Amino acid sequence: MVILLIVLIAVAVIVLAATGFVVAGRRRLPVPPPATPLPTRPPAPPAPAAPAAPPAARPAAAAGAPAVTELEAQPRFRDRLDRARSTLSGYLTSVRSRDSIDASTWEELEEALILADVGVTVTAAILDDLRARVERDGIDDADALVDALKEELVTRLQGDTDLHTAPDATSVWLFVGVNGVGKTTTIGKLGMREVRAGRRVVMAAGDTFRAAAADQLEAWADRAGASIIRGNEGGDPGAVVFDAVQHAAARGSDLVLADTAGRLHTKTNLMEELKKVRRVAERPPGQVTEVLLVIDATTGQNGLIQAQQFAAAAGVTGVVLTKLDGTAKGGIVVAIRTELDLPIKLVGLGEGADDLVVFDAVEFVEALIGP
Repeated sequence: MVILLIVLIAVAVIVLAATGFVVAGRRRLPVPPPATPLPTRPPAPPAPAAPAAPPAARPAAAAGAPAVTELEAQPRFRDRLDRARSTLSGYLTSVRSRDSIDASTWEELEEALILADVGVTVTAAILDDLRARVERDGIDDADALVDALKEELVTRLQGDTDLHTAPDATSVWLFVGVNGVGKTTTIGKLGMREVRAGRRVVMAAGDTFRAAAADQLEAWADRAGASIIRGNEGGDPGAVVFDAVQHAAARGSDLVLADTAGRLHTKTNLMEELKKVRRVAERPPGQVTEVLLVIDATTGQNGLIQAQQFAAAAGVTGVVLTKLDGTAKGGIVVAIRTELDLPIKLVGLGEGADDLVVFDAVEFVEALIGP
């Protein structure tokens, strides 16, 4: 029993001694110093936003090059006369295909011009002049004949396309024509152009018999930055024009654009009223420098009848052809210019405000007949 006790004590002593040695050994192990953090870079500031790219500048014009005008930025005839060009060019294809000029060539050329709405009388006059030229210049080639036709048309269509003003008076431009041809819209577009050119414009809503006309013109005046004078519905058109001239003179405005009622050209008493409007507009300080007849190009030969009536009543100085881009019979331009001896001053080539352009005889003929 004693021996067993001694053994247990000895075992206990050995265990305690071993435990102390281990603990002491652990305490003697060097404790590694805390790791020094690696140096870090400060966060980079956000990159500045790239500056917006400047708008692309227009290339500088070459020395001596002409400045680009507003008209050059407007739609061109060739871009807008596809229907008319395809029609007349189609008729002339057979003429161009011929090896020589004979009786059949002249018949086909006559048919082409009449179908293009040039009119029988004007077509006959054009062909007479062409025959004389063929004889004089010895033309025997169909392509040369078509080229001669183009030159003949250009000669007939050329005229004074300027819109005139009075230096020492308030200039008045009267617009006449039947309802629906685009008079009011034409005034609005032309007013915008004149304001851009630096003129002070007054619009006169002289079509007092159509309330929508005055409202439409007022909208155009607001858009263009022009003044407008309007009267009571059904009132005297002459009084409206007179008030507009007085208003313009009092405020130093340069130009009055006067709408008139869209009269039926067959009504004599209504044409007499149009003459009265012109007389009123001529009273000092006003001076009528243009009377522009507005014709819808899609009306064809009927438009020529309108032009004849209005020219006699109002002393028309020029023609504005609207909706020229919408007709396949551009020959009406030749008929009006030849029959009435009135210059085509402006043409409408679309719905936009900038689609009213100065008439160009050379460009029109090239667009109508093609190369």
